[in-house]
Amino acid sequence: MAAELGERFRVEVALEHGLVPLVLAAADPGDVLRTYATLYLREEVQLEGLVRNIGVFARFLESISFSHASVLNVSAVSRDCHVERKTVEAYVAILEDLLLAFRVPVFTKRPRRAVVVHPKLYLFDAGVYRSLRPAGPLDRPEAIAGPALEGLVAQHLRAWMAYRTDEHQLYFWRTRSGVEVVFVIYGTTGLWALEVTNSARVRPEDCRGLAAFHQDYSESRCLLLYRGRERLRSDDIQCLPVDEFLKSLRPDEPISRIA
Repeated sequence: MAAELGERFRVEVALEHGLVPLVLAAADPGDVLRTYATLYLREEVQLEGLVRNIGVFARFLESISFSHASVLNVSAVSRDCHVERKTVEAYVAILEDLLLAFRVPVFTKRPRRAVVVHPKLYLFDAGVYRSLRPAGPLDRPEAIAGPALEGLVAQHLRAWMAYRTDEHQLYFWRTRSGVEVVFVIYGTTGLWALEVTNSARVRPEDCRGLAAFHQDYSESRCLLLYRGRERLRSDDIQCLPVDEFLKSLRPDEPISRIA
């Protein structure tokens, strides 16, 4: 977690190389990341005999990187990999068993609007995501940087919940009409809705999902994490620099201490 690194934490570095200790401690983090997937393919997947065709699984890893921070569409991944749907489902289960990926379910408690039913998928580390995600002249930088930032926040929230002794769950919220809140935290310390944007300024459209969620759940507290430097407030929404939030997120303290 950023709080464990203290002043050594840099959000730009975390987005590029992630926070895996093995990578951070390396003289060349980029080189270690480039071999990370290969190491897992050989040592964890191939040697354990978890898949029959390691080449197909390697293509799956590249394909699944496009699903990072997105609602998981198994059929689309299946078409992209040219394998059966049940094979993709088995591969996703392998990633989860190896703690390389996790799913975030939709928040459905006391719904006032129709919501989607499929979960979102995240690779466990922003750097590993960047190492698997192909990048070329047709890829917009923001299409890669945005999911990387969202994943970085997700891995911090999961770590925060795992370290704590009380009970919290991580969700996302999206209505069938497309209104979304990236993260919802529901637990003994309250109900929190978090939006994440890679923009250096707060735009009105960034707050719409939070405003809709707060309208449905007046008990919630809403945070917008962005790449700017100032603390701002827009009605019921507290806007915080994302690096400040991550460095302040400590397992022994509630989120309310930050906001």
